[in-house]
Amino acid sequence: MAKKLLLTCMAAVLVFTAACSNGNNGKNNASSTASSSAPAATESAAASEKPLDKVTFSYFLGVANAPDVNTNETTIGKAFEDQTGVNFKIEHLVGDLKAKIGTMIASNDYPDVINPDAGIDQLVDAGAFMDLTDLIEKSPNIKRVYGPFLNQMKAADGKIYYLPISAQVGDFVPDPEINQGAFWIQRRVLKEAGYPKIKTLDEYTKLIEDYVAKHKDEDLTGLISLTHDWRFFATSNVPMHLDGYPNDGNVEVDMTTFEAKTYYTTDSTKRWLQKLNDLNAKGLFDKASFVDNYDQYLAKLSSKKVLGFFDYGWQSANARNLLVDAARQDPTQDDFVYFPMPLTWDGGKDQLLDPPGFVKNRGIGISVSAKDPERIMGYWDNLLKEENQILKSWGIKGETYEVDDKGRFYRTAEQIKKIDEPFNLSFGFRYFNWDWPQYGANSTLSDGNAFAPGFQPEVFQMRLTDADKTILEKYGVKTYSELFAAPDDRAWYPAWGIPKTQGSPEQIWETTKDEVTKKFYPKLVLAKPADFDKVWEEYLTAFGKLDTAGYEKWYTEQIKAAIEAAK
Repeated sequence: MAKKLLLTCMAAVLVFTAACSNGNNGKNNASSTASSSAPAATESAAASEKPLDKVTFSYFLGVANAPDVNTNETTIGKAFEDQTGVNFKIEHLVGDLKAKIGTMIASNDYPDVINPDAGIDQLVDAGAFMDLTDLIEKSPNIKRVYGPFLNQMKAADGKIYYLPISAQVGDFVPDPEINQGAFWIQRRVLKEAGYPKIKTLDEYTKLIEDYVAKHKDEDLTGLISLTHDWRFFATSNVPMHLDGYPNDGNVEVDMTTFEAKTYYTTDSTKRWLQKLNDLNAKGLFDKASFVDNYDQYLAKLSSKKVLGFFDYGWQSANARNLLVDAARQDPTQDDFVYFPMPLTWDGGKDQLLDPPGFVKNRGIGISVSAKDPERIMGYWDNLLKEENQILKSWGIKGETYEVDDKGRFYRTAEQIKKIDEPFNLSFGFRYFNWDWPQYGANSTLSDGNAFAPGFQPEVFQMRLTDADKTILEKYGVKTYSELFAAPDDRAWYPAWGIPKTQGSPEQIWETTKDEVTKKFYPKLVLAKPADFDKVWEEYLTAFGKLDTAGYEKWYTEQIKAAIEAAK
């Protein structure tokens, strides 16, 4: 499933505040002020009519992308506490998301604020969130940012239960990095092969196979895949991308008829799983991919032993950033940095880059157990002031960014060097990068600067090392995204972001589909090659029990309705 994608955007800011600084997301992406027209955090606090009593709210975040923290223990969070008197104690997910949410619902005792990722429908149906409609009306900055999307944010009962994580503000700025899907490969593999311009999966796996054969004594892993919990989509989505479609989740949408079709039983999925089966038989695929959790997966990516993998940039950023940090400190480590490749079955047009979209089925809400909803909403409204969006994304002028005589934001080489992963945690870039109400990653500020530092051309070019410039030059581009085809506009995008009611036929289809694929994909990949077709037939039989035709019909109707609404 496509979940996280949004983390589309979800990570753009992480990978690009972190990436611009040191190299998602998660979610992953990136805070006093920026220009003479934007007051500093301390000035904002001083301007308050009177000091507010300090209060701490509990915040559960349904992803495991950082250590737990009090936001006031970070530079950004302390500035926001000075402005509002509010601190949040963030608890990140440990273990299974569904089990955690189920426990909350059973006890009817919730944290003040919940950002449950893929579990949001479950909590809405359980009545865990309060209606935010009236509070939004009293929040000028929330109305400014989310105003164009308020109707889309309404549930079936007409109420608004959560704020989606990001909304496009200002002009759309293209992403020079890759925060979405890509086939990643270590640079040393490309360098040894003479920087070939590969476009197909067969070419990609052949490169890996040849490299392993030449380095038998290095204990290398050719390919791994992420399958843990809801992140299983990092493995199951691949056929859709190889077919030349973007991350619409469970369906591919024909651009002429706008018919939505699933791909789980197509020749493309069979071909993908058979490729993994072949790699496994050759000892090139990590069998533990089907049992490793997310942390173990990231640890393997950062171990320097894994040559290739498919994943979304925001989701793999934590591990890749560690390798980038190491290469900045020691250029000889650049061989282990991953390079993104856009692949399709036939080498034709890819659609791995996201088109503009608005994800409606992910967000942050105030629970019915919250002690002071007005105070929480006031914090969010204050957070959405432009000077605070600059603070959470760019940081502090003179410390983490500068402004030239034309008003353009940039970072010096010294600033880029110091903004590594430990700095992101202590300063707060990591904690405020994505999981709050905010401008979308592709947004612009009122003065024309990019909201996300990594999207600012001056920052992107400055952060490139000599090794970065060399490999980009080898491929005839100045940014990583230039390697990929421009995305086609899709009024419904992303299809996976279309809300579904708990217990509805389409929601039941997705749950059952997950059960079937998680049961059979490991069997298919790890089977003896001679047994693959037999297991595939068993899989088709199990999948045939699902009402796939009804699911596709529902999705087609939703997509055509979105197209009509956009006219």
